[in-house]
Amino acid sequence: MQLAFVLYKYFPFGGLQRDFMRIALECQKRGHQIRVYTLIWEGEVPAGFEVLVGPVKALSNHRRNLKFSAWMGADLAKRPVDRVIGFNKLPGLDVYYAADGCYEDKAQTLRNPMYRFWGRYQHFAEFERAVFAPEAKTEILMISEVQQPLFIKHYHTPIERFHLLPPGISQDRRAPANAAQVRAEFRAEFNLADDDLLLVQIGSGFKTKGVDRSLKALAALPADLKKRTRLFVIGQDEPKFFQLQAAALGLGDQVQIMKGRSDIPRFLLGADLLIHPAYNENTGTVLLEALVAGLPVLVSAVCGYAHYIAEADCGLVLDEPFDQGQLNQYLSRMLADNAARADWGRNGLAFADTADLYSMPQHAADLILAGAAS
Repeated sequence: MQLAFVLYKYFPFGGLQRDFMRIALECQKRGHQIRVYTLIWEGEVPAGFEVLVGPVKALSNHRRNLKFSAWMGADLAKRPVDRVIGFNKLPGLDVYYAADGCYEDKAQTLRNPMYRFWGRYQHFAEFERAVFAPEAKTEILMISEVQQPLFIKHYHTPIERFHLLPPGISQDRRAPANAAQVRAEFRAEFNLADDDLLLVQIGSGFKTKGVDRSLKALAALPADLKKRTRLFVIGQDEPKFFQLQAAALGLGDQVQIMKGRSDIPRFLLGADLLIHPAYNENTGTVLLEALVAGLPVLVSAVCGYAHYIAEADCGLVLDEPFDQGQLNQYLSRMLADNAARADWGRNGLAFADTADLYSMPQHAADLILAGAAS
């Protein structure tokens, strides 16, 4: 069968993008043809993929998206496919992978009422409604239980169109047999002494992920902890604001901000704690990547996967609503207690051996192909 996958932007280090790639490769492995419609493609194109980059330009994102949707629709009319799978919300999808939360709920609860008169709101609301309206036929692959009630509340989407997927952590994130050696080599490379403490924060979109909160918590550590703690922030975003914030907080060379990279497992093995005080997060794949690597996690409760951290007892989950003082206190406590961090790490590894944290691409492909065959 011929399958068409749609996403606005592909780059190798985004969570949504990596999920798309693993699902598309799983479908290809089962013998199906893969066509991709996108506006931006960064990185290598897998063998056998037909990648079409839309020749679309506009002054605003919503105008660009409208032109892209029309361009894709025209091409699909000339060259039909068996199934259209979207990783962003667009009209005409057979399957939508719900990596993003409910836009309408955010517009009503987090924005000024005047916001809903803007063209931007009207566009994104219309595209979301095209996926979730009761009369739509789109099957919805959910990766977070938290968002489903919100979509039903705003759109009255029939519950049978929702399909909850297990997480899809790549097996290469699991701690290998030589984890201790990898950790030692990593820490030597970055000049980390045995008693130095390394925090990592991983994810594109530094503002949404709460990097500002992490910097404040690092600055608030007791002097003896602070002087031997470093923070590595890794992801695709503009670092300038956060570099200025770190300087203003007197953190100097203790904070290093890096672009997205392909050797994240080394950082998970070499660090002492993953910090992730996000403002909002549909899932938070990196939380589970840390869990299966044996790295303790400090996370805000709004993250869809935060409940796994509590269930596995592999770190601490902040209360909601967020309180900076609690984050500061929890960070100090976790860094000061070596024995507790060791216990949290072991608990995560034990949980990784028994829980299904890995089969999302296979389940997603099952649902996509079942619909295409029906």
